Amino acid sequence: MNIIKTFFATAAVMLAAVAVFAQPNTDLRPQETVLLYADSFEGNVDPVYGKKISFAGFEMANDNRLSGPEIVPASGNISNISRLARVDLYFPEKPNGQMVIVCPGGGYAIVSSYNEGVYVADWMLKQGITVAVVKYRLPNGNHGVPYEDVANAFRYCRNNAKKWNVDQIGVMGFSAGGHLAATASNLWTDAITRPDFSILIYPVITLTPGTTHHGTHKNLLGEKRMVQERYMDKYSLEKQAGRQTPPTFLALCSDDKTVPAENSLIYYNRLIEMDVPTEMHIWPSGEHGWGFSSEEFTGKGKDKFAYAREDFYELLAAWLKNLR
Repeated sequence: MNIIKTFFATAAVMLAAVAVFAQPNTDLRPQETVLLYADSFEGNVDPVYGKKISFAGFEMANDNRLSGPEIVPASGNISNISRLARVDLYFPEKPNGQMVIVCPGGGYAIVSSYNEGVYVADWMLKQGITVAVVKYRLPNGNHGVPYEDVANAFRYCRNNAKKWNVDQIGVMGFSAGGHLAATASNLWTDAITRPDFSILIYPVITLTPGTTHHGTHKNLLGEKRMVQERYMDKYSLEKQAGRQTPPTFLALCSDDKTVPAENSLIYYNRLIEMDVPTEMHIWPSGEHGWGFSSEEFTGKGKDKFAYAREDFYELLAAWLKNLR
């Protein structure tokens, strides 16, 4: 693997792109952005990127057949991600040895890079946790694409873990990103790509019709019924979970009308059956997509999960601490 070829991005190179788009409501920026496949960052329109740009040099095994520039509205929900698939790295001042590879959600149609990306990093850094936010390629019906990016993110991070003072690497995902994190937790191929722990926030778990999130199902497997039927069981993670699934933390709300709570319930029951250490928390309201967009980032009165957010933070922090 041809890993280290770097340059330092200057403000002048990206000024035009950054000026066009609204910024996230935090000054936090990654120290480094790693391009998984591309050898140039030319054409980037994402305002959140590292001062240092690196190139991992992985070969792209699966192609999502998307072209043209990425689309980044004010929300930070990036669409049309393809050749510039990348990882944003955030390093705490005092690392505690843990690292979380974050998979933002978005129904495999977008990547919610603010709400479930940079804001997550903001909180994690305060816990001493190193963070890698994966801006993964959208599948466009090519089911192997998103997980290839996450698996390569694990390979890159494992390869650099010692240098970063990291000895434990887990995965975290939201909604369809939760499906991707659960995929990483069960379809890993070796010790390098197996997460040490898994955090799933209102995740899509099953692709079974009637229980799944339709957009996630369609965007991952495409429209062809034969393909859907062939891969539905593989990507229904409650059917793939086993005794080697890593310890798991689940969080969701009962009134989630986007991704039925049954997704988490069937996964929890399967993990318990397989003797996998598992913790699940269900709050009565908050709906879907609350992520890490607390009032600090959204403004007062806009956070439907505000009443339980501190509880969620405390429970997650305690669970992560207990893994050490």
